[in-house]
Formats: sequence, structure tokens, C-alpha cells
Amino acid sequence: MTRRGTLRRVGLLLFGANLLLFVLKGAVALETGSFAVESEAINSLADSVYSLVIVAGLYLTTQPPDFEHPHGHERIEPFVSLFVAVGIFAAGALVIYQSGTALLSGTVDPVESPTAIAVLLFSVVGKLALYRYCLRVGQEWQSPALVATALDNRNDVLTAGAALTGVFGASLGFPLLDPLAAMVVAVGILHTGVEVVRDNVNYLVGAAPPEELRAEIVQRALEHPEVKGAHEVIAHYVGPEIDVSLHVEVEGDRTLREAHDIETAVVRAVEDLETVDDAFVHVDPRELGEWKPDELVDRYAATGDAAGSDDESPTDET
Repeated sequence: MTRRGTLRRVGLLLFGANLLLFVLKGAVALETGSFAVESEAINSLADSVYSLVIVAGLYLTTQPPDFEHPHGHERIEPFVSLFVAVGIFAAGALVIYQSGTALLSGTVDPVESPTAIAVLLFSVVGKLALYRYCLRVGQEWQSPALVATALDNRNDVLTAGAALTGVFGASLGFPLLDPLAAMVVAVGILHTGVEVVRDNVNYLVGAAPPEELRAEIVQRALEHPEVKGAHEVIAHYVGPEIDVSLHVEVEGDRTLREAHDIETAVVRAVEDLETVDDAFVHVDPRELGEWKPDELVDRYAATGDAAGSDDESPTDET
């Protein structure tokens, strides 16, 4: 299945699962008056709303390139993820307000409901399955929105467990455990929001990709037999994808056609990396002495045997 079809399918699955959990938790919360279950219902409602946003956002991001967006629409995804974070923060704040008000009042009705325990157990199992599924698909297709959703589902497992503890404790004669559990749920919700913001800000500010990927980019450039060195290697996020620019050094007696073929081969080798969108390669005749010290290349070149014998470059070791 294509990236477009996979992401849309996952988005619709998330919406259906979260809506089902909201209905179940909401019905139990109305029946029992449990703050912990109510907080979980609010959490599931927020999940349902942002699942719709994700479906819409993934629909836009998976549209093919057009005249106005020649590189596609993937850069919308970090904004979708930040919208998710706003919904997460709002849900957390509402739960804190409700559970805090109950704790300050000092009067909490005891909750005894096997149904509430069953629904929360179902939520733990369901959210654990959604976490693993969304994380796998998000990493496979390089989707920050789905990875953010996976993190939210992971924390939902913990918060549902806390709510379960609170309801069980309340049924044993400790009613204050119910709003206390709701407070724990709220902290978990807010923590998820922080994680989502932290992970997606890098996509928006053009941060560098992980060090392992930068090493692979340098090594792929130096693997070409005609490339004697490299410098000015720059890799940065443009949305969830990566743009790369670098200079490679070749022998100056190569013809224009040969230099073009070398450039094309290096571009293809770098763009074959799954997360790289575009690579821009500038070919320098090494005799002109345009080489500049580049700590990145020195650190990531596997052995230096791709370099030439010119003393001008510390990567030139044969």
C-alpha cells in the first residue's frame, strides 16, 4: 500500500477507536460520577477530535506535488502535530481543574463499579495496541504526526492505568484516590503535549537530522571512486524530510560530461536514503584549492580511503 493510503487508513482507525472509547468512558462516568473515568473520557474526546484533524492533515500531506507545491505537501505534518499538542494541553488543563476542585472540596462520593474497572482495562489494552501500531507505521513512513499520536497512545496506557488504580482504590473505601488518579492522568496528558511539541519544533526550525544519518550521507558521497574529498556538507529538516547540500572534489581534468555524471551519481546515492528529499551537489576541481576544513567529513568518513593524496585535505589519505 502507498504512503497516502496507509496514513489515511491509520487516521480513520484512530478516530474510530478513540470515539468508541469516549462513548464507553462517558457512559460509565455519567453512571458512576467517577472523576478518574470522567478524566479518561475527556482524554478520549480530545483524542477523537485531534484524530479528525490528523485525518484531514494526512489527507493534505499525502497529496501529490503540484505547480504551487513542487516538493509535495509533507511540510504540513509538523503543524498538524502541533495542533494535536494544543488539544492535548487543553484536555490536561480541564482534567486538572475538575480533579483539583474535587480535592479542595474534601467531599468525594465513593465509587464502586465493576463496569468502570472493565472499561479502563479495555482502554489499557486498546491503547497499548494502538501505540505499537502507530509507532511502527509512523517510523516506517516517516510520519511525525503518527509518531506524535503513538506517544499520546503510550501515555494513555499509563493514564488509564492510573485511573484504574484510583477507581479500584475508591471501591476499597478510599474515595480520594479517585480524583488523585485523575490528577495523575492530567499530568500524563500534559507530558504527552510537551513531547509532541519538542519533537516537531525541530522539523519547523530546520534542525539537523540524527548523527547516524549525517554520517551515512558523507560516506555515500565519498564512496564514489572519482570523489577525492567533500566539504560544506549541510543536512537539515524541511518539514519531516531532509534536504542535503555538499561540495565534492574531483580531478580537474575531467570533462564537463564526466563531472556531470559524477554529480548525478552522488545525488542519486544520497537521495536513495529513505528520509532524504533533495540533494544538491557542487563539483569542485580539487586542484583549485577550494577545499575547506570540515569537521563533519573528518568525523564521519569511515576510513579516508575515498580521498586522494593531496595534503590540502585531512580526508585525503591513501
